[in-house]
Amino acid sequence: MSRHTVLSERAWINWHEGPLGAHIDAFTAWLEDQGYARFTVRYFVRLAADLSRWLARQGLGLADLQPARVEAFAQIREKIGCLRPGDARMLQRLLGFLQSMGAVDPPCPPPVQATPIDRLCADFARYLREERGLSDATLKNYLPSIQRFLSWRFGAGPLCLGALDGGNVSAFVLEQTHQFRASRVKLVVTALRSFLRFGFVDGIIGTDLSRCVPTVPLWRLRGLPRALASQQIEQVLAHCDRTTAVGKRDYAVLVLLARLGLRAGEVAALRLDDLHWRKAEILVHGKGASCDGLPLTREVGEALVDYLAHGRPKCASRALFLRAKAPLQGLVGAIAVCTLVKRALERAGLDPPSKGAHQFRHGLACSMLRQGGTLEQIGEILRHRHADTTTLYAKVDLPRLRPLAAPWPGGAS
Repeated sequence: MSRHTVLSERAWINWHEGPLGAHIDAFTAWLEDQGYARFTVRYFVRLAADLSRWLARQGLGLADLQPARVEAFAQIREKIGCLRPGDARMLQRLLGFLQSMGAVDPPCPPPVQATPIDRLCADFARYLREERGLSDATLKNYLPSIQRFLSWRFGAGPLCLGALDGGNVSAFVLEQTHQFRASRVKLVVTALRSFLRFGFVDGIIGTDLSRCVPTVPLWRLRGLPRALASQQIEQVLAHCDRTTAVGKRDYAVLVLLARLGLRAGEVAALRLDDLHWRKAEILVHGKGASCDGLPLTREVGEALVDYLAHGRPKCASRALFLRAKAPLQGLVGAIAVCTLVKRALERAGLDPPSKGAHQFRHGLACSMLRQGGTLEQIGEILRHRHADTTTLYAKVDLPRLRPLAAPWPGGAS
């Protein structure tokens, strides 16, 4: 943003006054790289300049710029009616930018006194990550259950794991069944069994209590997969406005879900380096730190090229799919992809029971099965670790199941 085109000489000088003045140009360039519009860049740079002059009037320097000081400045602007929505968030981003530049020291976090439960859970987390290769998402699911179990058993008292027995384990699981639904309790049981096995292997629990964890009556194959029909998938794809940058992005995401069966989190985790055009392959980072190469079909490749060439903003981020609005950064996890899917369903006028991204994955499997694909082929495309996971789709193969059905008593044969 050149001062000769958007600012007078005096305004440019004013914006460089105070302790932040030496970093205003870099902050301006950073805002532009993040995809903010020129008017927005000017407004936020003016906000930073106001903060700089306020610091100077207070006799403060960069070393005094800490979160509490930034918050005090925001409160002053709010009192006089000058604080707009988004200003406080941008002031925090300005502080983070200055810290990343080394102009401001990051605040020292207050010392946290780790409890014995915290330390044990940290050891368990390292075991899950390093020994079993589980993802951070799995850790976030497991650890709260273990913390809840240890707090339930020992409270604020000493952590005597040798006092654990099968009765404690069964009583805790029974209590969870009164608080959570079966699928959540099954997750608790899985985490608890893994923790008790870790304790036994590590020698902190003398008996392998993992065998004492009761099972939860939740049958994985009790229902049908919630899948979009082929015509519904085509309807969703057709309602993407591919003349816009957002439409090109949404279409590329939906094609990956529908044609390759990627999970929502896998789509969000894709990076530019995962596209291998010469080999016509896309690298997918799946569950359990797995990394698999999938064929980059023509339809998927064309959708990605259209987005990369005409829809993806230019920025430093290596994430494949970016937010539509500034700041330009990658989609934040599976929830962002699921939100995109929900809006796509609404545009197409569809209201299926499930609004998540996984129904495209189910739809691909059902479509392959109806076209003569085997369960082994479906499991390979969906990257299932165990064959049992794929057997769910056998229930939708009605032509092959019909001869197995016993005749209704008294009915026509």
